[in-house]
Amino acid sequence: MNRSERKKAKRKNIKKYIFVGSFFIFSLVVYWVYQYTTGMSLADDAKAKEKNEAFEDFQGADSQFGEINVLLLGSDARTDEDARSDALMIAHYDQSTNAVKIVSLMRDTYVDIPNHGKKKLNSAFSIGGPELVRKTIKQNFDIDVQYYAIVDFNGFSKIVDVIAPDGIKVDIPYEMSHGIDLTLEPGKQTLHGKELLGYVRFRHDNKSDFGRVERQQEALSKLKDEAVSVHTLLNVPKLLGVVDPYIETNITNRTLLTIGKGLLVGDKSKDIESLRIPVEGSYKNKRVNVGAVLDIDIAQNREALKAFLSPKGEEKQVESEEPQSEVKNKSN
Repeated sequence: MNRSERKKAKRKNIKKYIFVGSFFIFSLVVYWVYQYTTGMSLADDAKAKEKNEAFEDFQGADSQFGEINVLLLGSDARTDEDARSDALMIAHYDQSTNAVKIVSLMRDTYVDIPNHGKKKLNSAFSIGGPELVRKTIKQNFDIDVQYYAIVDFNGFSKIVDVIAPDGIKVDIPYEMSHGIDLTLEPGKQTLHGKELLGYVRFRHDNKSDFGRVERQQEALSKLKDEAVSVHTLLNVPKLLGVVDPYIETNITNRTLLTIGKGLLVGDKSKDIESLRIPVEGSYKNKRVNVGAVLDIDIAQNREALKAFLSPKGEEKQVESEEPQSEVKNKSN
C-alpha cells in the first residue's frame, strides 16, 4: 500500500471512529432522557418541595474534605395538616474510609428548640423547617451538619422499587397492619416499595417508635447494599427522575458524585453502623404540656453521639476515658 492509499485508509478509519463515537454518545443521551422521563412519570404526587418553600434558608456548616453530615428528614405531611418529621436521622460519611454511619434521633425527644422553648424534637421541623432542626441539634448535641434532604414518604415506595426491583428481604416478627393501610404477615418476607414503607412506618406494638427506628435503620442498610449494585448503576437516570420531585435538598451534584464514587470503590459488604439517640439508660418517659416525651440526659447523649461520629482512633480514646456502662450504651 502506497502513501496515498494509507492516508485514505487512515481518513476512512477516523470517519468510522467519529461515526461510532457519535452514535454511542447519541444512544447514551437517548437512554438517559428516556430513563429520566420514565422516572419522572412515576412521580405524580410529590409534595416535598411544595411544602418547604417558606422555610428559613439552611445555614449548615461549611463543607470540607473529611467528613460529611447530612440531615435526613422523612416528611409525613398530608394535605390537611402541618409537615412533621416522621423520620429524623443524620447520615455521616467519612471520605477517608468510605464508611457510612446513621444516627436516628427519636422524634419525641424533649429538647430546647431555639427561641421556642422545650418541645418534642420533631416539632422543630413544622415550626422552622430543616434550618431550625439543624439549630436544635447543634444547640442540644453540639453536632452540626452541612446538608439536608427532605424525603416525601409518598415517593419512598417508588424509589425503593427502582433501587430494589426484586424487593428487600426482612423477617417480620408479628402481624403489622394498624395505621399502614396494608397487612404484613409474620415470617420471612420479600417486601416491595409500598410494603417496605408500611414496615418502616409501623409503630403500634410494644416497642412503639423504638421499633420503628430499628426497622428504618435496617431498611436503609439493605437499600444501601442494593444502591451500589450494577442494576442501580444502569438505572441511575430513572432513579434521578423518580427522586427529583420527592426530595428537597441542598446537596450539590459534586458531593453526590463524591459519595457515590466512594461507596462504589469502598468495601460494599461493610454494614452501615447505626446509633439511636437517646441511647439506652439515658432517658425517662414523661408527660408534659406537649404530651408524652422522652426526657433525656443531654450530656450523656451528646458525648455518645460525638464518640460515635468520631474517627475510629479518636473514638477509642474517648471510650477509654469513659465509664464502662456508658461505652456499652453506644452499641444500643
